[in-house]
Amino acid sequence: MPQIVKILRVVADPNRLRILLLLDGEELSVAELQEILVMGQSTISTHLSQLKQAGLVEDRRTGKNNLYTLASSAAAPVLDQLLDSAQKEILEAPADQAARRRVVKKRQDKMRAFFDSVAGRLGRNYVPGKSWKSLAEALLRLMPPVTVADLGAGEGSFALLLSQRAVRVIAVDTSARMIEVGREEAQRNGVKNIDYRLGDMEEIPIANAEVDVVFFSQSLHHALHPERALEEAARILTLNGRIVILDLARHRFEEAREMYADEWLGFTEAELESMLQKAGFHNIATSVVDKDPEQPQFQTLLAVADKLA
Repeated sequence: MPQIVKILRVVADPNRLRILLLLDGEELSVAELQEILVMGQSTISTHLSQLKQAGLVEDRRTGKNNLYTLASSAAAPVLDQLLDSAQKEILEAPADQAARRRVVKKRQDKMRAFFDSVAGRLGRNYVPGKSWKSLAEALLRLMPPVTVADLGAGEGSFALLLSQRAVRVIAVDTSARMIEVGREEAQRNGVKNIDYRLGDMEEIPIANAEVDVVFFSQSLHHALHPERALEEAARILTLNGRIVILDLARHRFEEAREMYADEWLGFTEAELESMLQKAGFHNIATSVVDKDPEQPQFQTLLAVADKLA
């Protein structure tokens, strides 16, 4: 009986129940639990320590990390019942499970580790003729001739890059001055296939099914209601059209709200995936593709999805 009382006291915290659900059938490190739950390392470690003392989790050392999983104990039947109820009652559980699948996939993906190591060297070591600009230019040649919407286009630097290959680029921004600067830059460069339009991401001045690809390049975190912006993106896309989002991963740099007029402090992969699903997209893929070396070390999140036919 004393052991059962101890277990019940420990699992009374919803966050510890979330951790137990994540460790059910999967080994995870503290860093991976941090990524999934968006909590600090000390908070996660404290929860794990209490769960371990109650005999609910166990760990094993692998390299520099400890991997945690549910413990095999006499309390298993009680724990099974608790987790079954928690799965139904904890609102964050589905998103946690989706985030866990992504985390495990990353760990298993050796190819991703290889390309991450290449990316790290590319910025530090000089290789004649090898640069991110040349790589971007080469990849642009792989893009089919399509009509593209650049939402939150700013001064239009990304629109200019896309215009080299696209049939037409519709660049939308809420700032009249940004639109003016973009038009002037396009005219200076002799670019005639960019259509600059003044408008909001949540009420896009583009007709239904007018574009083949929608880009949000570091603009979605400026939207007051990002879910509405994604619904609008789905509206203007043709059937089987594609959305591409480059944005900030969730961070805690509050100063960004004042410094960069950011409405949101980035998004987690789970949040982006959920919003895209609700907006009617499928074949959703998300990943963190870059990390600034300097503080506050912003991370860049990439999401790609297709509009349901």
